[in-house]
Amino acid sequence: MSTPKRYLITAALPYANGQKHIGHLAGAYLPADIYVRYLKAQKRDAVFVCGSDEHGTAIPIQATKEGTTAQAIIDKYHPLMEQNFKDLGIAFDVYHRTSDPLHHQTAQEFFTKLEANGDLETKETEQYFDESAQTFLADRYIKGTCPSCGYDSAYGDQCEKCGKSLSPEELINPVSTLSGNAPIKKTTTHWYLPLNRHEDFLRNWILEEHGNDWRPSVVGQCKSWIDGGLQPRAVTRDLDWGVKVPLAGADGKVLYVWFDAPIGYISATKQWSLNTGNDWKPYWEDKDTKLVHFIGKDNIVFHCIIFPVMLKLHGNILPTDVPANEFMNLEGDKMSTSRNWKLDMQDYITDFVNKENGGPQMADALRYYLTQIAPETKDSEFMWKGFQDAINSELVSVFGNFVNRSLVLMHKLCNGKVPPYHAGIEDSEDIAVKEAIAATAKKVGELIEGYRFREALFEVIALARIGNGYMQKKEPWIVAKQLAENPAAQQQIDNCLHLCLQLTANLAILAQPFLPFTAKKICHLLKVVDKILDWENAGSLKLLSVGYTLRAPELLFRKIEDEEIAAQIQKLNDAAQLKKMETTPTTTSTSAPTTSAIAAVKPEIVFDDFAKIDLRVGTIVAASKVEKADKLLQLSVDLGFETRTIVSGIAQHFEPESIVGKQVTVVVNLAPRKMRGIESNGMILMAEDANGKLHFVNPSDNINPGSGVS
Repeated sequence: MSTPKRYLITAALPYANGQKHIGHLAGAYLPADIYVRYLKAQKRDAVFVCGSDEHGTAIPIQATKEGTTAQAIIDKYHPLMEQNFKDLGIAFDVYHRTSDPLHHQTAQEFFTKLEANGDLETKETEQYFDESAQTFLADRYIKGTCPSCGYDSAYGDQCEKCGKSLSPEELINPVSTLSGNAPIKKTTTHWYLPLNRHEDFLRNWILEEHGNDWRPSVVGQCKSWIDGGLQPRAVTRDLDWGVKVPLAGADGKVLYVWFDAPIGYISATKQWSLNTGNDWKPYWEDKDTKLVHFIGKDNIVFHCIIFPVMLKLHGNILPTDVPANEFMNLEGDKMSTSRNWKLDMQDYITDFVNKENGGPQMADALRYYLTQIAPETKDSEFMWKGFQDAINSELVSVFGNFVNRSLVLMHKLCNGKVPPYHAGIEDSEDIAVKEAIAATAKKVGELIEGYRFREALFEVIALARIGNGYMQKKEPWIVAKQLAENPAAQQQIDNCLHLCLQLTANLAILAQPFLPFTAKKICHLLKVVDKILDWENAGSLKLLSVGYTLRAPELLFRKIEDEEIAAQIQKLNDAAQLKKMETTPTTTSTSAPTTSAIAAVKPEIVFDDFAKIDLRVGTIVAASKVEKADKLLQLSVDLGFETRTIVSGIAQHFEPESIVGKQVTVVVNLAPRKMRGIESNGMILMAEDANGKLHFVNPSDNINPGSGVS
């Protein structure tokens, strides 16, 4: 494949509704930054755009929590996020915001063109409405039970626990987050993007054209969506916060955030154009442009199905690749802002980067570990002890140690100058080091091109290890003891340290996409300009001139102490416990305290509400796993009067064969619901313990199936 004329790299627009944690950083922003730094080191025309997503229901929801306005929220978090990214070395060419008039104009023009071309549909539909608040409820204003995993606080657009994309209609027992009441259905009119018209295009473009070069997880998720049958998707919402629908009679309606947000990439490029004087259009209209979206897996459907259809209809180029990452967990649990189980970028910056013993080296320390454990193909785990081990045993003991020893010995044994290389005494070990430098430069470039950043970083560290091994074999400090008797031995010292210093300069080039602050520090120590970091210099053995005086060595990295790790783990647990206490209702009960937080009591109901629920005892007579659904079991339940099929999200808690014969309590008058194409006729009652383990709610003694529960 020929090299594109230009590259446009995007990273998912973060919501300006709060601080962002390291899971966000590892998912989209760090890998995108690594890739862009490599492209620019290659002197390729690459533009890196991002910005704050400042619309959608998440913003006014956060405003309500903080007792302020939506505008105040975005004005608070936009600059904070922008500074966090800078502090951690994320080098956007432009960091825009969707509240900017330029974006509003761009999004409205985009919508108007699709509407004028007949690419949108208008539908009158029934949507959830909160009678108490007198407002239609957007996705995030509705909570209920996830039909996939059974989590009882899933939002109307996505389940936070299992990550499944949802619609409000799929939720079991939905309630309004504004009032806590069950919403009613009310008629409203909206514009829809008819995705069903574009199934053939998507199937060909994704499965045929990119089935072999996109990540399997991305292709697999897209295939699942397409095979499930695409439906028209609303592109407007009944809200007072967002980009106004620019049509007569559309008062009170705004563009749906997931229609509006990706257009933010285009408006950000326009802003970059205004800032630099460059033309933005080729980056979105010229087929010689390579467009790459860096996202997390929860954004795949929007960037691979919805936005490409929008781009095609609007006349823009399509993404060449969408290297979506999986999720990053923290200390054995999923990162969650709502549970305070997270490590915010700002907290890391405060605790490590901004401290007296911190600085840019500690920004690179985080970049190093996050890249090392990057969730490129599966979910990964951030462990504070793992962070300590990676920094101390690799950055300090391998990478930093090699660079420091090379400079120390050069000053001690070569008068502080780059020694000459004596080709006449070159041996096999010297040749092996030369070959390793050249091979590593080639391999690292290939791996970055393929978005395999973990492997690329491994190769960089492996080269530092080779340098350490080479120095240990040559032992120039031992050879130096022979100089009085054999002055010619200086040539052996010269060759060793000459190659070590050239390898050090190569490490700066190869590490620069991953460790930009470290690369600059090495350039400072070697007294070379940053231009040496151009990728064309990778593999060269003539980066440092013979006789050139270098600066005194300085440590590149510091060790992470046990006390720091213990403090971070304690801080994490304390924050999570505090959150539990905040969400646990106080009581005047004199009963003994429980060892775990108890969920708050739901809003009061009257007896007539309870009387509507028909609870019966059933016996599970058959159970099997649902295909392509890790969390679902298909159960056959004998209710005495009939045997029903019930789909339940309990597969991660029970093996199918272990629950056959088990008596359970069933809600038998719940409306049928399809899950993975299987009609489920009822719901099994479960109890969840403090560890998240599910247990059946069942009678203590076996009784006849069909017996009522009251």
